[in-house]
Amino acid sequence: MSQLLTLSRAARLVGVSRGALQKKIKDGELSTFEGMVAPADLLRVYPQTHLEDNTLLERLLYIQESAFAKRIRERILPDPEVLMVRLSELGHELADARAQLARYRAVSAECEQRLAALATDLPGTASTEVGALRDWLQTALTLAPEETEHHLLAVKESYMRVMVAHVLVMPSHREFFVEGSDTLLDAALRAGLALNYGCSNGNCGLCKARIVSGQAKKVRNHDYVLSEADKSAGVVLMCSNTAVNDLVIEAEEAGSAREIPLQQIAARVKKVERLADDIMLLHVQTPRTRRLRFLAGQYVTLQAGDAPPVDCPVASCPCDDRNLQFHVQRLPDNPFAEQVFDGLKSGDTVNVLGPRGEFVLREDSPHNLVFIAWDTGFAPIKSLIEHAMALDVAESLHLYWLAPEGRGHYQRNLCRAWSDALDNFHFTPIELPESAASDSERLKAELLRVVHDHTPLSDCDVYAAGSPALLAAAQELLPANGLPVEQLVLGYPR
Repeated sequence: MSQLLTLSRAARLVGVSRGALQKKIKDGELSTFEGMVAPADLLRVYPQTHLEDNTLLERLLYIQESAFAKRIRERILPDPEVLMVRLSELGHELADARAQLARYRAVSAECEQRLAALATDLPGTASTEVGALRDWLQTALTLAPEETEHHLLAVKESYMRVMVAHVLVMPSHREFFVEGSDTLLDAALRAGLALNYGCSNGNCGLCKARIVSGQAKKVRNHDYVLSEADKSAGVVLMCSNTAVNDLVIEAEEAGSAREIPLQQIAARVKKVERLADDIMLLHVQTPRTRRLRFLAGQYVTLQAGDAPPVDCPVASCPCDDRNLQFHVQRLPDNPFAEQVFDGLKSGDTVNVLGPRGEFVLREDSPHNLVFIAWDTGFAPIKSLIEHAMALDVAESLHLYWLAPEGRGHYQRNLCRAWSDALDNFHFTPIELPESAASDSERLKAELLRVVHDHTPLSDCDVYAAGSPALLAAAQELLPANGLPVEQLVLGYPR
């Protein structure tokens, strides 16, 4: 194992989020060296780490026992050639380590013999000092218990390197892991990165990246023709290549919502599902060659049939850019909603134009994340939460969902599942009279819970979406109680 670990690799080894490590660093509990951590420091801060973790072994056993072994193997295990290269690299490292160890053993044995002879020849005090030096040398060459723990951490890290490849993106210094036979693009999107891409099918060339170090392998054919200059420079298409070993790549990333181009896509309805009496889940799927590139929290314009187009926040994560979800509420004078409730069926076409909006996650912020939604304002909040989970950068996420009495929270079970599965996610459901949607004073009284639960508020970034009254209440109450104005992000009035 290398002497230092990246934050992503260290977090994965000890089973915590990158945000948790960053907080330890900020609080002075964990030292860093050029953004990396030493294994000894990591074990000191997380002494209860289960280094005998057999998760990967269990996954391999599952492959053997599953009736769908081939399909699962393709998803979980690397390509055989990739696996061979990774094992070969570890084999070379093992051979080097053994050769070095043999040399050290020979040197230490020679030292022992020479010191023994010297102790015999020297008189009195000098002989005693040489004897003490021999005893110290023998002790120093014996592994202490904590060094055994370091060795176990190295074993776990080596095992992880066989199963997954680590990718560092320059110049942003963002990181992600490639599992199984995932392409670089699929793995990056799943990890929440906003890399540049277009068709994701090998036709447009927008997902070009230059391999700075490491080795990539082509796993999908592509029609886009790379120039000889690109090939000489080590340029590959991320949608068609996977990581053979740990990589450093140069690739373009969207730094803001304004850098995402406007796209127009004819999507097909995959499912229309009732979430509540007046709310439908509209699930559309884009063509494989025309995925929607967007940031979590943004909205698009939807149009179907003869109904006028409407703006609607995306309720799903950018990590699955083909499958777009929307929460459509039946409201007066909304023909599109009527069509969703009464007319749309699987296979129908819905035109998608977007994305737009700057209600997006501030990914580089070190703060805890607090989300506040009124009713269907949960849709863009859901997208932000799923994106934050994919990034795994926040130490704590807390959702306050205010909903009208009677109907309540139409995806309460999903929020409960998040809360049950994740130690750092908290869900506070609040039911209020329908009239509270426009009552800023009543909403401010409820938002005092946020102030009480998260003191000091300066440690948080707060994202709010919902009724205009909710946004006004948050804008007035939270900064007055210590939340810096720049750490309050307001979404779309609903």
